[in-house]
Amino acid sequence: MESKRILLTVSYDGTAYCGWQYQDNGISIQQKVEEALEKALGGFTRVTGASRTDAGVHALGQRAHFDTVSTIPPEKYPFVLNRFLPPDIRVTESIRVPPDFHARFDAAGKWYTYRIHNAPHPSALYRCLTAHVPVRLDENAMDSCARQLLGTHDFAAFAAAGGQAKTTVRTIDRVSVVRDGTEITLKVHGDGFLYNMVRIIAGTLIYVGQGKLDPGCIARAIDSKNRLDLGITAPACGLELTRVEYAFEKEGMER
Repeated sequence: MESKRILLTVSYDGTAYCGWQYQDNGISIQQKVEEALEKALGGFTRVTGASRTDAGVHALGQRAHFDTVSTIPPEKYPFVLNRFLPPDIRVTESIRVPPDFHARFDAAGKWYTYRIHNAPHPSALYRCLTAHVPVRLDENAMDSCARQLLGTHDFAAFAAAGGQAKTTVRTIDRVSVVRDGTEITLKVHGDGFLYNMVRIIAGTLIYVGQGKLDPGCIARAIDSKNRLDLGITAPACGLELTRVEYAFEKEGMER
């Protein structure tokens, strides 16, 4: 039978998991998706994700591919797999892609969202989806500082220890910080991100919003490549992998 490569879009609340990828210290989202595939297809099937989200990080649009000879129509996998997945993991879309497609290496861009609950008291409803900052933040200063990220730069200062990237040069082409009541939302889009990069950006902007760092700190850190020029690594709970993009989605490549 013909082997087909299937690309999934996966949404999850990462609170209960050790991250996307297998770890020795807990249950991963990858493990749960592979267990669901095994139940649906009758045998173990390896899943390759586009982004190795950390423990506690969420996703609206994680992407992952797998190979199968199953006769299940490519677009039907959300209905099949969601029967076997826990309620905090959902497959929202599935399509057939070429056999040489790779969910990680073919990614053309990624959107990340970081949410801050900026109020005196933590949110009862959104405590697992936002980082709580009780002190009033200056979102305008944060937005102005964030725009220093735009362009192609060496973001060595924005990489946490333990990253395995071959280069620290990345391009960020869109970024914004917006307040809506008590929620401040950072959105950033680029061709790729370093280990903990978005959380370091978010933590730095929180310090800028509190007046603990001056608005020129990001430009200075890009020049110095010194992690100490930046702020904290913000909590994982506020981070969401919003979307992973591929060239064929823009070019209309036949699926």
